[in-house]
Amino acid sequence: MRKKIIAGNWKMNNSNSETNKLLRELKKNKFSDNKRVIVCPSFTQLSIAIEKLKNTEITVASQNIHFASHGPYTGEVSAAMIKNLGVFMTILGHSERRTFFYETDEILKNKVNTALKEEIEIIFCVGENLSDRKSKNHFKFVQSQLENSIFHLPGKSLQQIIIAYEPIWAIGTGETASPHQAQEMHSFIRNLIYKKYNQSISDSISIIYGGSVNPKNAADIFSKTDVDGGLVGGASLNPDDFAEIVRSI
Repeated sequence: MRKKIIAGNWKMNNSNSETNKLLRELKKNKFSDNKRVIVCPSFTQLSIAIEKLKNTEITVASQNIHFASHGPYTGEVSAAMIKNLGVFMTILGHSERRTFFYETDEILKNKVNTALKEEIEIIFCVGENLSDRKSKNHFKFVQSQLENSIFHLPGKSLQQIIIAYEPIWAIGTGETASPHQAQEMHSFIRNLIYKKYNQSISDSISIIYGGSVNPKNAADIFSKTDVDGGLVGGASLNPDDFAEIVRSI
């Protein structure tokens, strides 16, 4: 049975003191064992998060890694570097990385390969923009992202990936895909995995929703059969809101 997952993507936010305060408040909550809770601080806060969350069930993930193991890539961070801190999970393919830093499917394919080689678990993001949604090209667009970046993997490796569907038009806009729209895309993704691999692998892959999730809409979205949790942005910066979202699943 797939475990329910809530991941908080802090993006480029929080000082050291803000991180300490947020994690201190978050630790006051008791989350049930059938839920997996993840926080994704910026690189500068990873060490603090690892130390603060030691002996808890909350996982720490990075927001990105580079595809190379080392080299002349000023400002970049490798998989080996985050492992050295005790971090064994990363987000890859977030729409903001694709949009503002021009990360292509090929670049992400290389990052996926590197992460898995280094035994780093992945939250892999896919999702369409508003024009693709309006032109009814959204299914084809998401299918191409999956086929170009992760469907080259053997089934065993694919099972090290959590897929996050994040419609670009619903990120940081206050707009949210309806529960029906989320379920429709998640079901489509799961069926693609079934066709490419098999029923067992399809049933085992967690597919979470990202796109302006908040305490008011979380329960309705998470109630859908193929929605296994959420990748939470702004609401994850508020410990009470984030905890309420975790409890809603």
